[in-house]
Amino acid sequence: MRRVVVTGVGAVSPCGPTMASTWDALVHARSGIRRVESFDVSDLRCQVAGQCREFAPEMYFDKSGLRHTSRFIQLGVAAAQMAVEQAGLDFAKTGGERAGVILGVGMAPSQNTVDAHEMVKEKGAKRLWPYFIPATISNMAAGHISMRFGLHGPSFSPASACASGAHAIGTSLDLIRAGRADVMLAGGCEGNANRITLCGFDALRALATVNDPPEKASRPFDAARSGFVLSEGGAVLVLEEYEHAKRRGANVLCELVGYGATTDGYHMTQPAPDHAGLASAMRLALEDAKLAADAVGYVNAHATATPAGDVLEAKAIAGVFGDHARSKKLLVSSTKSMHGHLLGGAAALEAAVSVMALVEGIIPPTANLETVDPEIEGLLDLVPNEAREREVRAVMSNATGFGGHNAVLVFAKP
Repeated sequence: MRRVVVTGVGAVSPCGPTMASTWDALVHARSGIRRVESFDVSDLRCQVAGQCREFAPEMYFDKSGLRHTSRFIQLGVAAAQMAVEQAGLDFAKTGGERAGVILGVGMAPSQNTVDAHEMVKEKGAKRLWPYFIPATISNMAAGHISMRFGLHGPSFSPASACASGAHAIGTSLDLIRAGRADVMLAGGCEGNANRITLCGFDALRALATVNDPPEKASRPFDAARSGFVLSEGGAVLVLEEYEHAKRRGANVLCELVGYGATTDGYHMTQPAPDHAGLASAMRLALEDAKLAADAVGYVNAHATATPAGDVLEAKAIAGVFGDHARSKKLLVSSTKSMHGHLLGGAAALEAAVSVMALVEGIIPPTANLETVDPEIEGLLDLVPNEAREREVRAVMSNATGFGGHNAVLVFAKP
């Protein structure tokens, strides 16, 4: 089987405009969640969000590019460019025939449709922004990345809600293993931290209702959690076939060794009983990686701070890892406590964070964890509030999404 390694990581998040700044914030438990000031939230229960306030899209696009693209495209392209630069790839020299891009996107930018509707209603069809469609369809972040780097391999965008980024990375793993590509830019992005999306999740009663202070709104695993915090951002990994990376002298960060994907087939928004689908995906990922459970030292949990999901995931992790979890040698944390929930970009950012934990030997904390939910007290070491120095051999990143989608990735030291 062709081995697949990670040679570059790029990210834009509410915690910082680069992977380095994001990582620094996470290991020091600095939240990127703030009260929303860019649009009216006075009529909503949730009035906070994770917006990429420090992101400067003009660093990655000229004036024409800025006019023709939406926020999610800008975030995805920026993450990809940073990842490619870290990997030291020059597609002008190597060619892009066997390189592709798969970028997960949870949903098209809802504000575009709202704004287009208002424009047509008020000023007529002829005044509609001519780039409304190409700036709105979900595949265009991947399309812009392919065009920017001249990539001619597989290029598309899976949409599996909050598991989209993990499915993109896992599918890229499969393509390289199968010999259909040598390099894949894989990850996810989302630019929907806007009023209409906030209204939609608020109507579902899915969002956090404690707004003050904003930094403490996201409380995964905590007894006082009240829902997730909507965020935006993107992350991209450069995945390469090992021999390809070796030939060009690339710096290998880690190896992507396992991928598991399942579907609950149970409910639109709620996980299956006992989170059986996620547990199955974790086992499949371990099997694919050919690793025993006790080889994994860290799990970046999907845990969004919703009442039902966190408990079920914690119990599923404890069930899959058994004695290893009970011995407290397995560390588990949810970094959504600091960067919020990036929807289609969430699993990609958390995969990137997992890679950093493996490379740096530091486990980021679950911030705002003051009182562990009584149902999961004692089940797992949830790394409350302070990062830990811990060298680990392998890490796991969990992702689930509305519709019952589950995707799990395992990274290991090469």
